[in-house]
Amino acid sequence: MTVDLAALVNAFPFLLKGLWFTLQITLVGVCGGIVFGSLLAIARLSQNRLLSTLATAYVNLMRSIPLILVIFWVFFLVPWAIGWITGNGRPVAVGASLTIFVTFVLFEAAYYAEIVRAGFRSISPGQYAACDALGLSKLHAYIYILFPQAIRNVLPILLTQTIVLFQDTSLVYVISATDLLGAATKIAQRDGRLVEMYLIVGVIYFVFCFAASQFVKQLQGRLAYGVR
Repeated sequence: MTVDLAALVNAFPFLLKGLWFTLQITLVGVCGGIVFGSLLAIARLSQNRLLSTLATAYVNLMRSIPLILVIFWVFFLVPWAIGWITGNGRPVAVGASLTIFVTFVLFEAAYYAEIVRAGFRSISPGQYAACDALGLSKLHAYIYILFPQAIRNVLPILLTQTIVLFQDTSLVYVISATDLLGAATKIAQRDGRLVEMYLIVGVIYFVFCFAASQFVKQLQGRLAYGVR
């Protein structure tokens, strides 16, 4: 068996389309996950026992089941649930893209919640006392004082989780989504070029993840020495 470089060249535009969708999933998962995860983190730290219990249960649930199972839940069960709630008697079409975006936000939020919560825990108690002394509301204290410090303290871990998220996007091919791996799989099955397609996909994932990991390593060094 020989590697056909021409097959790689011909497939490159379709692979780029898949890579763009992979990056979209990553961006939505990061932004939505951090926002929702931050709310979960605050809820877990809340003195309201019910709110804290619900947030803890959600985080533990999402962190205890595989991502691929959550994808199947949202893709297959949610349309039936929506149809039952609306009284249609049949599943409501949600679409692969919306399924993927919602799934990654819901799933990654649980992991980002624990990271952000650790960031809040790392803040000196004096900062919380200072917010109270200044008469800041809980909302203003978190937005202007506590959240920026928490994010800075755990920024390398947040970026590391983002790299994991980028790798996890490859799972969406199981619902026939055209991400990077999905695009390569479709070309490989059509042209019978499994070696070429999976080889180039591996190279692309390696380049992105290795470059990002090196950036995280440098960032850790700068933060450790207080360099901004």
